[in-house]
Amino acid sequence: MGPESCGARRLWALRGAYQDPKLIWRTEGLRARVGWVYLVRVATDEEVEILRAIADYQFGLGVGATVIPDRPLLRVSRRTGRVRAVVDPEEGVLFTVRASTYTLIPTILGAVRLRRALPFPRLRCVVVNEVADEVVARRSTVFSRHVLLVDESLRPGDEVLVVDESDRLLCVGTLKLSPTEVMEFIRGAAIRVRACING
Repeated sequence: MGPESCGARRLWALRGAYQDPKLIWRTEGLRARVGWVYLVRVATDEEVEILRAIADYQFGLGVGATVIPDRPLLRVSRRTGRVRAVVDPEEGVLFTVRASTYTLIPTILGAVRLRRALPFPRLRCVVVNEVADEVVARRSTVFSRHVLLVDESLRPGDEVLVVDESDRLLCVGTLKLSPTEVMEFIRGAAIRVRACING
């Protein structure tokens, strides 16, 4: 059962609430590249429940309650009415939302929460310490030859936390190979890095 069944349709059905003037304000600094303005508002209790269910589906049972705050802000597309990001009012954007699948894509702030919520080695790819600083500095692709360990439950296309041998979070990205291929191949890219801990 995909995340769509966990509440994407219900979130879409709630789009009428986005027009409530008591909940919406324009955030001029949050603009899409094509020029329209996002709307930012406080999530309803039902939406929080749905987002946590999606997080549980993606990352593991019980994770949603840890990584999704009680009263997050939602960044909403003005054109489509769809949720585009989950924002902690104190910290910033935790997750963006992939429109095609309604899955959560962690930012580095979201990755920090996931690492705290998940026991080692869940959702992790461990790289050798010798390349850790280089990966962060260059925000470069992680190659198979540098990987010591990877969570065997992951699949290609899954979100993955890149950590060093001490479980220090380095980056977050997308797994390009299966865990078996990552460990067996000595050539090729294993992870496409999206963001690193230093920004």
